[in-house]
Amino acid sequence: MKPELIRNVALIAHGGAGKTSLSEALLYDSGAIKRLGKVEEGNTVSDYDPEEIRRRMSVNTSILPCEWRGCKINVLDTPGYMDFVGEVLGALRVCDAAIVVVDASAGVEVGTEMVWSYADERQLPRFVFINKMDRENADFLRVVGEVAEKFGVNVIPIQLPLGSQATFSGVVDLIKMKAYVGPEAKEEEIPSNLKDLAEEYRTKLLEAAAESEDELIMKYLEGEPLTEEEIKRGLAFGVKNRKFVLALCGAATMDIGGRQLLDAIVDFFPSPAEIEVRVGEDGEVLKADENGPLAALIFKTFADPYVGKLSYFRVYSGVMYSDSRVFNPRTGEEERIGQLFFLRGKEQFPVKQVGPGDLGVVAKLTVTVTGDTLCDKSHPVVLPGIKYPEPLFSVAVAPKTKADLDKLSNVLNRLVEEDPTLQVKREFSTGETILSGMGESHVDIAIRKLQDKFGVGVVTSLPKVPYRETITKVARAQGKYKKQTGGRGQYGDVWLRLEPLPRGAGFEFAEEIFGGAVPKQYIPAVEKGLREAIQSGVLAGFPVVDIKAVLYDGSYHPVDSSELAFKIATHLGFKKAMEQAGPILLEPIMNVTVTVPEQFTGDVLGNLNTKRARVMGIEQKKGTAVIKAQVPLAEMQRYATELRSLTQGRGIFSMEFSHYEEVPPHIAQVIIEQARKEREQQEKK
Repeated sequence: MKPELIRNVALIAHGGAGKTSLSEALLYDSGAIKRLGKVEEGNTVSDYDPEEIRRRMSVNTSILPCEWRGCKINVLDTPGYMDFVGEVLGALRVCDAAIVVVDASAGVEVGTEMVWSYADERQLPRFVFINKMDRENADFLRVVGEVAEKFGVNVIPIQLPLGSQATFSGVVDLIKMKAYVGPEAKEEEIPSNLKDLAEEYRTKLLEAAAESEDELIMKYLEGEPLTEEEIKRGLAFGVKNRKFVLALCGAATMDIGGRQLLDAIVDFFPSPAEIEVRVGEDGEVLKADENGPLAALIFKTFADPYVGKLSYFRVYSGVMYSDSRVFNPRTGEEERIGQLFFLRGKEQFPVKQVGPGDLGVVAKLTVTVTGDTLCDKSHPVVLPGIKYPEPLFSVAVAPKTKADLDKLSNVLNRLVEEDPTLQVKREFSTGETILSGMGESHVDIAIRKLQDKFGVGVVTSLPKVPYRETITKVARAQGKYKKQTGGRGQYGDVWLRLEPLPRGAGFEFAEEIFGGAVPKQYIPAVEKGLREAIQSGVLAGFPVVDIKAVLYDGSYHPVDSSELAFKIATHLGFKKAMEQAGPILLEPIMNVTVTVPEQFTGDVLGNLNTKRARVMGIEQKKGTAVIKAQVPLAEMQRYATELRSLTQGRGIFSMEFSHYEEVPPHIAQVIIEQARKEREQQEKK
């Protein structure tokens, strides 16, 4: 398929706006499928994963190609639930346009704002499709006004609804000035009660179209009628250059509005042939040219239990062939490309090649992950990757059985490879393996995948907070280790001074030895002993930070001294000095940004106050409150779930580490006591 005949379009929305139902209607209307599936019945093309069927919501992005008026339209149905934002970002990275689906009764929701901002970051042309026009309280023009006000954009309706709520039956096409009724889009005259409104909005549409070209604006101002072709040309220019957003409407479950949306995609969205990509330090420009150098971006990885790893890609330049070799510039290695596929949901269609501007899938790549570029070895290029947000919800994972232990590390890596918004790390201070994701559902589904897809069972728990210990004053202590047995003994003697350092300074070692009180060959052993000793403090066994340790005196034995003896002496001296240096417990403090509709501001602030939060500021933005605060991590571990509950699922937040701070004494006492009990239990085992 030539690039000018391809359209790559992402459906994005707040969860529950009806993206999957709309994508199903588009497939049905275009003839790609013969039967209209329903989300409730678990038989849509897009939601085929067992988790999606069980939860009745999208978890993965699905590629849904269909053909309309000689064009191939790659529809990417993305999840609306914010836990799966990584899927949305991957889809937007390879699409040339987006359709923001909005519920006609609910209007603009927090998720709508999120996906709109992501489309803004990618500078994507877009439509607003106002869905569920058959629902109670559905109001097309109210939602059009809301979108315009909320996002500060010029929204141009190219349709009006025929009826509303229970009486919704079709759409009025403001370009053709005809009404289209029912699923068959039967053409009729515009009802008399809608004619004046249709004329009013057609005038706005004509003005928007005419403004795109000098020739058209002159013609319009002189009172000459614009042809349908000229109107479409003007609107396409305005959409591509993001001068305005076109608004359409329909009811996906009634199969009304799908055909008109397909027409609009073909008429007004840019093709890959119109897109240029700038790469490399020299700013090389890549075009969708089959004779150009190969450049393909991996935007999604999926672990299929039968086929293995599937890599979804878009070709930006050149052609990708089955049974060929390509180069991965990140790893510096070649990849063997096996059979290429087009996907429609889970259905695979083998192809010999994937041309520029098109989306394809290949199985079993060995070194390539999401965000990588595949290219010709003779012409290496690196396409801009995908930036993912930091995870917000964590669990500690431990294997259920010994057999699970052997497989766990490898399987967790495969999980992260498939979904880059998941992170796995080993927290050495607590000895736990931490799996983090965008929310409780995200992590829950990942845990189920471990069991169902990879056959690995895990036990999850609340992660321990990575507390730290430090000191508040200078202290000195001797550490002496003397052991005499038959033959050579052990002797090491050190005097240590511990000094507090500013927060965030870490650990410093210095020596002030005069006259060889501790021979130079043993000083590295003292430093090594200290670096080992600071891994476990005296209060609750957490690592010690922001401390300077000075070796200032000591003694040795010419025969019995050894590196081991000095290391043990250092451990003893460090412990004594720590106990005298006013040890305190530190906790991680996070920078938190919470975005909620204004009506929930009071509830959210009240809740943050129970979490020892310091509110740094509140900013109002068109009906939304953005709250910035610093909060201890210990109080934020289940905040993703709490915030959803507080705001009816409409609040979102981000969180990043800021600094460590002293734990209030009454809380520190509880933590220290808990650590002591855990140590005693471990010793009993």
